[in-house]
Amino acid sequence: MTDPAALSPDGVPASFVPPAGSAPALTGRPQPPGSVAVPPWRRYVALGDSMTEGLWDVDPVRRAPRGWADLLAQRLAERRAAAGAGPVEYANLAVRGRLLGEIVEEQLPAALAHRPDLISLVGGGNDLLRPGADPDVLGARLERAVRQARAAGCDVLLATGMDARATLLRATRSRVAVFNAHLWSTARRHGAHVLDVWGLRALQDWRMWAPDRIHLTTAGHERVTQAALVALGLGADDVAWEDPLVPLPPVARAARWRGDLGWVRQYAGPWVARRLRGRSSGDALQPKRPEPGAVILLEEPRG
Repeated sequence: MTDPAALSPDGVPASFVPPAGSAPALTGRPQPPGSVAVPPWRRYVALGDSMTEGLWDVDPVRRAPRGWADLLAQRLAERRAAAGAGPVEYANLAVRGRLLGEIVEEQLPAALAHRPDLISLVGGGNDLLRPGADPDVLGARLERAVRQARAAGCDVLLATGMDARATLLRATRSRVAVFNAHLWSTARRHGAHVLDVWGLRALQDWRMWAPDRIHLTTAGHERVTQAALVALGLGADDVAWEDPLVPLPPVARAARWRGDLGWVRQYAGPWVARRLRGRSSGDALQPKRPEPGAVILLEEPRG
């Protein structure tokens, strides 16, 4: 990532305290005609944890978590409508804090009962944050789930874990890399699509991450949406979707340390406390969109 020194002294990424209008955004330059495709899918169900639930990206209309999967469903519906191909139905079963086993055992059967032709199955991140996580076991569990979904006639979109090389979570990097290797192999064997979060250069920048340094901002979710479109073979909406941001000037080491300590106190400490109690932030929550419903086309800017 861009140097973690790009944090204000209170631990908030520098992009959260700039003058109005300076937040990073895509360029708005559309792909050339013919470079995007019409989605063939009519019913999409998203499975996962907080990333797919969309924490820190708030829907401006519903004032609730949105995220990349909601945005992807919107893009699929827009493209099908433009081609006169009919609507898209969408459900999102993701709940923050869920482990891969919970996603596979609870969300996958519910998703398949809806008879989707596309599912996104994104999980394992919460498992890999735990010291005893075994990426080989997680990889095998993921492959069984993909095999089950493909046998039911679903196309499957997977997502790699994030490269945390420049964060305080870098100790998890080797486990995430092994899990990613299993994921790519599973995708090859079973014909799944892969959203390459690890290789998305734009995410190596703190301006794409919320103050908790775990979840994406609205700008980060938009980049992941573009990567998902590419992974599905549809082509991105914006030619600059993968371009890195202009680097920020460095911040003094003392300010960086204060930011790290603030993050530990406000976010990492409470997370560890919940783990010690065997609790999760999503324990009492239900999926935000448990039943498939038609995606409502919105007239809104893409930036």
